[in-house]
Amino acid sequence: MAVTSAFVVVGECVADIVRRPGEPDRVHAGGSPANVAYGLARLGHDATLVTELADDEHGRLITDHLSSVGVTVEASATPRTPSAVATLDAEGRADYRFDIEWGLDAPPPLAPGRHLHTGSIAAVRRPGAAAVLEALRSAAGRTTVSYDPNVRPALMGDHADAVASVERIVALSDVTKASDEDLEWLYPGRAPEEVAEAWVGLGCPLVLVTRGPHGALAATGAERREVPSLPVEVADTVGAGDAFMSGALHALAALGALGAGGSDRLAGLPAEAVDEVLRTAAASAAVTVGRAGANPPRAAELTAALA
Repeated sequence: MAVTSAFVVVGECVADIVRRPGEPDRVHAGGSPANVAYGLARLGHDATLVTELADDEHGRLITDHLSSVGVTVEASATPRTPSAVATLDAEGRADYRFDIEWGLDAPPPLAPGRHLHTGSIAAVRRPGAAAVLEALRSAAGRTTVSYDPNVRPALMGDHADAVASVERIVALSDVTKASDEDLEWLYPGRAPEEVAEAWVGLGCPLVLVTRGPHGALAATGAERREVPSLPVEVADTVGAGDAFMSGALHALAALGALGAGGSDRLAGLPAEAVDEVLRTAAASAAVTVGRAGANPPRAAELTAALA
């Protein structure tokens, strides 16, 4: 049966075990795709997450977390729920150690006009990555697709193979978001602006790049736009990129740029619309880094941050 939610997110759930020296561990529901689905639901969107989960303590925590904001969870069974230990430094930056497998079978088909998002470990970890790629190929041209490589070097495998895999998915996507750290790992020494424009050349109409305290940029076929970051006291950076992604999709949905025919609308976005997407996404990320864990804004909080 086709998935009918406005947003369909395919990817992993992860129990984020956040570790800071001298403090007890904190366990948060996480995983980049799951965080995006959660962020979209918090902003008032109908979202389904297609994933894998075990019937264990972490799996129930994640399911309850997602369901609490209305995310529909379609989960295949797996022996144990994936986990990631996120060790924070003095500035709140996270270094991750993963215990994860990904073997998702073919995701269900999308109802016409729905938006498909994927990325992170699910797009590169075999054997499930093959099913994700097939879902993207099936959706491409029929509806809009977004992608966040969310590079995890320890899980990317051979570098050349990883770059080829990322570029295959970028070419199938309508919106791609990456961090400057992602791009530095994929293309050492190349400027983020150069990579963003190259990805537009692969066929992705809108490429977004986050640059931490240095703001964010967008590349389209017509031009490049930039916005500064919002001033915020950082609690930690867990989930910041995912909040940026959900904020960007929220703004694009408000512009009517997603769904069937969205590729052409995205390619023709005027500069002021691209600026609005960047500002909304940056504000969403700013709210998240101001508090612990992957804790994206509700609609009212995002409105306040933008004001």
